[in-house]
This record gives sequence, C-alpha cells and structure tokens, in this order.
Amino acid sequence: MDTTPDSAPVIDQRGLYADELVIGARYRHRPGRTATEADNTLFSSLTMNTQALHLDAAYSAAHPFGERLMNSMWTLATMVGASVAQITQGTLVAQLGLTDVAFPAPLHHGDTLYTETEIRSVRSSASRPGQSVVTMGHTGRNQEDTVVAVATRTVLMWSTPPGEVHR
Repeated sequence: MDTTPDSAPVIDQRGLYADELVIGARYRHRPGRTATEADNTLFSSLTMNTQALHLDAAYSAAHPFGERLMNSMWTLATMVGASVAQITQGTLVAQLGLTDVAFPAPLHHGDTLYTETEIRSVRSSASRPGQSVVTMGHTGRNQEDTVVAVATRTVLMWSTPPGEVHR
C-alpha cells in the first residue's frame, strides 16, 4: 500500500447509514458529559424556563432533593446530542419525533451523563426512496449507573448512496 501523502485516503467523519444499523445493537457514546451549574443556568435562561428548582439554591434547599436539579430538557438534549457523531452525523434527514420520555431520577450539578442508544427498528420509507425510518431508544445514566433519562426517538435517515461502500 502506498502511504505517501498524495495517496493517503481522505476519510469524512459521519454517522451510519440506515442500512448499516443492526436492530438490537447498542451504542455506548463516550465521553460522558459532566453537568455544571453554568450549563443549568444558561440552558434554563436560554429556554425561558425560570423554574426555581433549576435556578434558586435557597428555594431548592427547602425541597425534597435539597438542591437545584439539572433542567430535564438539558438532560434530554444532551442525551440525544451524544448519539449524533456515532449514529446520525451527516446521515440524518429529519427528526420525526420523541416519545416515551421519562426522567426516573434527577441529574445534579457535578453528575456525569453517559448515554447509550439501542436500535429498535429500521424500515425503508414507502414515500422517500433511499431513506429509512429508524426508531431508537436512548438511555442516560449518571456515574453511579442510575438511569436518569430515557426516550424513544424516531428519525428519517439516508441509506447508503449508490456506489458508496460500507465501512
């Protein structure tokens, strides 16, 4: 193999095409993301969520968790975002929906969110040639392996373009 710079391959970073996905496969997305007070304050402010449980330390101290909690929408967005590079980067056509979203335990400042995605179904689109509808389940856990968020996500993805070889 010629390894001179002129002959070296150019490799574009991308996710997977729909036909490369395996039903039941689980993708562990690393690195994890440690949640900070700044993340919580900025996200809550940007989204106009003024819930005192996210912003007011004194108020939160007097409530059951005893401290501010990470905004659950930050947790959801970060969990989905963690999957992009590995699964949908450059291969997503559209996000179709999120269902079965739940937050069984809170995420706190200083917790690290680790995300895993399981491919649940892949079917060719009847109306969009070269595209498939993919359903996946996202699970977010903290550093103690406690599930803090789950969601089912349905997306429209490209299949491998004609002439392109799978990796």
